[in-house]
Amino acid sequence: MKIGQLAKSSGLSAHTLRYYERIGLLPFADRDASGQRDYDETILIWIEFLGRLKNTGMPIRTMLAYANMRNNGPATEKARHDLLVAHRTHVQATIENLQANLLVLDTKIAGYAATLQRTQDNDTSAQPGTDKPDYRNPVPTRPTRPGTNRR
Repeated sequence: MKIGQLAKSSGLSAHTLRYYERIGLLPFADRDASGQRDYDETILIWIEFLGRLKNTGMPIRTMLAYANMRNNGPATEKARHDLLVAHRTHVQATIENLQANLLVLDTKIAGYAATLQRTQDNDTSAQPGTDKPDYRNPVPTRPTRPGTNRR
């Protein structure tokens, strides 16, 4: 598969794929007779996994460490396992923090919604004995003092 097709299939740009290859996240691609990169379709599974690591906040340097361990074969399985467990712990803490923040936002939004509803209910309530809305002034006015020109 040529780099353009891989870019289209993976959702990454050709520039990003070349960068990932250059820094070691992707293995070097075989070259065809004309010198163009020729990727095996199985690379898509690895690219998808890298995308998941990236989306969960794993830094590229940690992704590189994982990729290097992966390239060193089965002897690194324990280290890879430990790295992913540590990352999972970080992701879980992030999720819990986001859920707590979401709860604060939901509470704040509910408070504003209740205030807006009370305001709307007060603004559209009818005057007693009529069908006319009672548009009351929410701030009471003070009577003017005799001898002043205040209105």
